[in-house]
Parts: sequence; structure tokens; C-alpha cells
Amino acid sequence: MSLCILAGGKVTALAISAFTLSWTHSVQKTEWRETWSVTPAGLELRQAEVKGSGAGMEPGADAVLKDSWWVWAPKLPPQERISLAASGMTPGGWRLCHAGGCMELGATAGDEVSFSGCR
Repeated sequence: MSLCILAGGKVTALAISAFTLSWTHSVQKTEWRETWSVTPAGLELRQAEVKGSGAGMEPGADAVLKDSWWVWAPKLPPQERISLAASGMTPGGWRLCHAGGCMELGATAGDEVSFSGCR
């Protein structure tokens, strides 16, 4: 499987089967991370982690504290697409990391980014 990223009107395909998406919450200024798998059924959220709680970023009911991160496995069906829009209220965009490295996306207010499995 491959991940397709649409950002700035350009599609980038990455030959990866898993990635981590992280960002800083606009109000709490706390880091949030999600680990996703690219599968034939769609993008599957495997794990979520948050460095704290508050203002719409409560850890899941089954979260456990590991190395100062609340970690849990959200119950979400496979997603055909993940769409994000930059508010301009955060200190940066989203950081997408995979086995081959990391990239920052959506750093400017109004930037739109979407992810899907490549077909």
C-alpha cells in the first residue's frame, strides 16, 4: 500500500504502510500524536497519544500513562480520507513521520491537507 498526500494542489505518493501524525493543540499548546496504518480497507487509526488533557483533548477511556503520555487505542472504523485545515492558531503544522523520515505539512493558516490510500 501507499499513502497519497494532497497538499498545495500537489499529490505526493509515499510507499509506506504506517505513519505517525503529530501536532500541537491550538489552545493547550500540548502535543498530540496518532499512529495510522494504510490498509486495503482504508486508513486505520491504531494508537493515539496526548501529553496532557483539557480543552477538547481528553484521553480515551482506556488510556494509560506511559512516559508522560496518555496512550490508548481509539475505536474508529477505517477512514477513506483524512482531511485537515490549518487554523493559523498553532505554532506549526502537522508533522508526518514514517520509517523513511518526517515532513511538516499545513504550516500556514488556510493550508488544506488530505491523506488517503493510493489507488
